[in-house]
Amino acid sequence: MDTQTVLTGSVNSQAGIPAIERINLLKVPLDIVPQEQLADTVYSLLAAGGSRNIVLLSLWDLLRARLTGEYRSFVLGAALVIPISKSLVSGARFLTRKTPVRYMPFDFVISLLTILEKRRHSLYLLGGKPRILKKTEKNLRQTFPGLRIVGRYVGSFKRQEEPTILQAVRKAGPSLLLVGKGVHGEERWIAKNNASLPPGIRLWCSDLFDIFAERKKRPSHSVFDRGFEWIGYCFQQPLKFFRFFPYCYYKILLLVYRIFNK
Repeated sequence: MDTQTVLTGSVNSQAGIPAIERINLLKVPLDIVPQEQLADTVYSLLAAGGSRNIVLLSLWDLLRARLTGEYRSFVLGAALVIPISKSLVSGARFLTRKTPVRYMPFDFVISLLTILEKRRHSLYLLGGKPRILKKTEKNLRQTFPGLRIVGRYVGSFKRQEEPTILQAVRKAGPSLLLVGKGVHGEERWIAKNNASLPPGIRLWCSDLFDIFAERKKRPSHSVFDRGFEWIGYCFQQPLKFFRFFPYCYYKILLLVYRIFNK
């Protein structure tokens, strides 16, 4: 049941903003970020400088992050770890009596872009197919006219193009680097190139470019609030039905940790 204050919390405290609380769930960090504190938290991350990675953590991601390796290091080193699965919220409440704020990925990114637009911050888009990326940029420019989109590059780039892309991102110096599907390694690409990227916020957004480009629909709020969004994903990719077994493993882990008070 151990809790700690996240690094960004100490930055917020210095700026007169209440500290963001970080808890540990099965040895993986989760941050409690109320909606009303999100803007101040984002601004403090940017003011602090350096690399500030945000992770939108699902149940499957938590189980991956329990293992040693690059992804675990990426999550442990993130400035913010935001739960997106209802099972994580109930699990945290069961073990720590704390209730993290759960965000729908689409809503979180929209909130983040809205916050950045208010102070005319900048955005770089990396990932997606050419048509999807172009439509995404067009729709974001229309929706967030005050947000400066300083560059974009498709995700299906060759390895030998990577140095050129990194240089382009460094020159653009975006406040937010939004990385989507098609980038080799997915969110691990951010971890791998952490030292080569400019200061700012980085976020892996999975298939959100498809949603911004109106190629996919996001789950309804009623479905998401009930924690049933995974059903739709399973019909899109039937192999995900087998995640029922990791889910059972997760429930057993919660019980073991509760019994032995880990």
